[in-house]
Amino acid sequence: MKVLVTGGTGYIGSHTVVELLESGHEVVIVDNFSNSDSSVLDKISMITDKEFTFYEGDVCDKKFLEDVFSKEKINAVIHFAGYKAVGESVEKPLMYYQNNLGSTLALLEVMEANNVYNFVFSSSATVYGKPSTLPIKEDFPLSATNPYGYTKLMIEQILKDLSKSNDKWNIVLLRYFNPIGAHESGLIGEQPNGIPNNIMPYIMRVATGQYDKVHVFGNDYDTKDGTGVRDYIHVVDLANGHIKAIEYLIENGGLSIFNLGTGNGYSVLELIENVKKVNNVEVPYVIEDRRPGDIAACYADPSLANEKLGWKAERGIEEMCKDAYNFASKK
Repeated sequence: MKVLVTGGTGYIGSHTVVELLESGHEVVIVDNFSNSDSSVLDKISMITDKEFTFYEGDVCDKKFLEDVFSKEKINAVIHFAGYKAVGESVEKPLMYYQNNLGSTLALLEVMEANNVYNFVFSSSATVYGKPSTLPIKEDFPLSATNPYGYTKLMIEQILKDLSKSNDKWNIVLLRYFNPIGAHESGLIGEQPNGIPNNIMPYIMRVATGQYDKVHVFGNDYDTKDGTGVRDYIHVVDLANGHIKAIEYLIENGGLSIFNLGTGNGYSVLELIENVKKVNNVEVPYVIEDRRPGDIAACYADPSLANEKLGWKAERGIEEMCKDAYNFASKK
């Protein structure tokens, strides 16, 4: 199958491209390097020793997308492209709504015009807002606490409406929890441009001596040690969830929704302690005020993905911390 991957040089996108190629699929990558680096393309080639096609451009640009679809016989699309930082979305909501919604609408319109109806969307656990109970199941009420979360929620609604309007569409919404880690080769991993917005690359910059200390936002949450608890999932496990989703939607029409998480919650301080222990490094930290839009705890019930997709996270927190440091220390 020929799969178009938007945002395919990004963190999750690049790992998914690797797993797609290793699974025998043809891959077409579209990216504009807004939060990634062109060197990732060479690294994907080094890891897989397989060929793929790349187009540099913005997914918001319909003419660019039309050109890609006219040149490539696409069978399915995995849509990663989008801005993803919670804090930045609170500061720059218009930028987030314009980019995340605009790119998705342009992509769906071009897909429909080219009779391509197989679509996997990179959604997020942020669509559950502040859950009243844990673990989180797919049928929980949906809400959001920040503009980034609202863009995911709005796109999910667009896709639900699209599915109802035309039964040709086969759509899978994958609600990720918190991906960390890196490919075992150490060649690709999370490498955001500028100051990291996610916790693990920030910890890694402290662990490798680039930054002095980790800023931990809030230690007064109702959690085991007062810091935020999240369901951290190895990025390779997450990538494999997309392979399962592509295979699933070919056999199952309509719209399906799956959580991709481990079902286990770890606090920020537990994450820091695991990084220190596994890699024998120091990670100084300082407690700051809570960030707007953050919640106390969030972890998945991943049983539906296990049952329907035949998917389960296989890598534990220590492997996530080891692989993340292996990547960070090689850069």
